[in-house]
This record gives sequence, structure tokens and C-alpha cells, in this order.
Amino acid sequence: MQGKRLKKGDMVKVISGKEKGKTGKILKTICDKNQIIVEKLNVVKRHKRPDAKGKGGILEKEGPINVSKVMYVCNKCDVGVRIGFRILEDGAKVRVCKKCNETLDS
Repeated sequence: MQGKRLKKGDMVKVISGKEKGKTGKILKTICDKNQIIVEKLNVVKRHKRPDAKGKGGILEKEGPINVSKVMYVCNKCDVGVRIGFRILEDGAKVRVCKKCNETLDS
């Protein structure tokens, strides 16, 4: 996923598609398919058969969104921004906001 720019727990804003303009927290990343699952966005319905454990029915769950359709929301800027990388003095590689140069990783 392009150097792991987005991680679980990040706030992102959708920039295209049916959920355009909405924001949410990343629940899961699917690196091999370049997709993420965002909390309460791209909700799809799945039909489940009843089994020994419980009832069946129509379940609603979040579907995957392509990484190219979202932007990271910077805590300081409070808008969708691009992410860059910087190597610190101690050799650690951290993500930085391209707009305000704020370090995103703590």
C-alpha cells in the first residue's frame, strides 16, 4: 500500500464515489488489494443463513474502499492532506503532513 501511508485508526475523508465528503476511522487495511474498511462508510447488506449458533437475516457491514478514493485528515489542519515521509535523527521513519509539516506518528 505505497509504503504504508494509511494505518488502522487513522481518520480519512472520502474524495470520490457515493460516500464523497464523509469522514471516518479506518477499521482494517487490506494491503494486497490496496483497500481499506472505514467505520460506518460504504455499508453493504449481506444475507446470512441461520446456523446452529444463531439466527439468519440481512446483516449490514462495511465494504472495502480503494485507497485512492480517500485522503488522510490531519489533526492540526483538519482537512484532507497528502502524506510524506521523513527520517528523524535517531533513524526512525515517520509520516508527515505535506501541508503543515506536522509529524503524524507519535
